[in-house]
Amino acid sequence: MTSPSLDQTTRQLTFLMELDKLKSIMRQSPLINRSRKENSAEHSWHLCMFALVLSNHAKDVDALHAVKLLLVHDIVEIDAGDHPLHATSGQAEAIAQAEQRAAERIFGLLPDDQGRELLALWHEFEAAQTPEAIFAKALDRLQPLLINTLSNGGTWTENGVTEQQVMERYGPVIKRGSPDLWEAASQRVRDYFAGAAGK
Repeated sequence: MTSPSLDQTTRQLTFLMELDKLKSIMRQSPLINRSRKENSAEHSWHLCMFALVLSNHAKDVDALHAVKLLLVHDIVEIDAGDHPLHATSGQAEAIAQAEQRAAERIFGLLPDDQGRELLALWHEFEAAQTPEAIFAKALDRLQPLLINTLSNGGTWTENGVTEQQVMERYGPVIKRGSPDLWEAASQRVRDYFAGAAGK
């Protein structure tokens, strides 16, 4: 095995230091204790743990490959920002273009082979056609759903989201990745809204 060149190492370290910016990208989702909003780096880490712990709920999924997809899926937010599910209607094309430019710039910091590999993982997540990407997309919807049910409605309360809208916006993506997880999640949604209606 040959040692990496100084240029390769410099590019790798430059990329890794650029990723520190993801810690400053604040999401709309709160922490469960509601002390503050979570950042995108925390979200990505949490989703990786979801993939490791919950992969038995998906069919024919390589959990470590799903983890790779989740590690790269929000890196583009360094340039493109976070776009909450409940506040981005009609902006899909502009967001996709901004994220594509971000992916090319950020993964382009790496040595060519590594950059192409991580860019391909990001595209795989976005396309959601492989079993791992379908599962990863499901987890990306499941995690904020669970947080909202445990944080007094979280982003749902802030955006006036109804139970029906939750079922329509989260349900198909989670169910596609894991019917088992959607069954559990949808029950939590029903329980939350039933409790909220009684307050």
